[in-house]
Amino acid sequence: MYPVIFTLWDWVPLLGGEDITSFGVFMLFAFLTGGYVIRAGMRDIGEDPDKAWDLVFMGVVGGIVGAKLYYILLNYQRLASDAGGLIISRGGLVWYGGFLLATALVVWEIKRQKLPLPKMADVIAPALALAYAVGRMGCFLVGDDWGRPTDSWVGIAFPRGTPATRVDVIENLGISVDPGLVEKYGQIVPVHPTQLYEVALSTLIFLFLWKIKGTRPAGWLFMLWLSLAGFERFLVEFLRAKDDRFFGVLTLAQLISLAIVATGIVGMTRINRGGAVARAA
Repeated sequence: MYPVIFTLWDWVPLLGGEDITSFGVFMLFAFLTGGYVIRAGMRDIGEDPDKAWDLVFMGVVGGIVGAKLYYILLNYQRLASDAGGLIISRGGLVWYGGFLLATALVVWEIKRQKLPLPKMADVIAPALALAYAVGRMGCFLVGDDWGRPTDSWVGIAFPRGTPATRVDVIENLGISVDPGLVEKYGQIVPVHPTQLYEVALSTLIFLFLWKIKGTRPAGWLFMLWLSLAGFERFLVEFLRAKDDRFFGVLTLAQLISLAIVATGIVGMTRINRGGAVARAA
């Protein structure tokens, strides 16, 4: 893995000596990818494509701030002992927190610019799918968000991960490690590369959404993306190595995923009904 791409020269003002991580680079790539896909979609619906970058800016602000706030809420017990480290650290960017606040800010910007919200939602849906896939590639390269131990051919060890896939780290998450794996691989064991699973699934979602865009009533494509993205995350969470399974075998992210899937299904149903009523009228 390549957690650090290069280190800035010491003479660089303010940032001299700082590491440029693969996660940070791919997060930048994710926002740029989303922006170019939104530009293409806005051009297709007759809107000014340059306005896409205003939406991306709101997505950047909301995504980073929301992700950090969500992480702080999940780890509130650390505020008293390490508030500075919790808030200022590079890590701790949780997707669902970023998605919720970014959505609110992007909707506000769409309304401020008097753009058609349902059509814009359909423009944004494929962009979100592809940007998510790009971002998850950064998680893979930095060795974050990996899965449970496995001896299958897909297993990958992350000796320099954040954290490394060490036996003690995995067991601290409440996951037992097969002694056979320890005997075979030592203290650094292979795990499911759940980041790559999400890269593949979200890319497929993007290709599917891009293929069918414009064939349904406005707003329907975004609701479909909600359902597909929520279902994809729900499935992958079963393989994730996590210690937030507060609800039996389910994680908090899985409950949010189910709520998002339900929202998407209800939204698609209502939009279909509205289209049927309009056609009848």
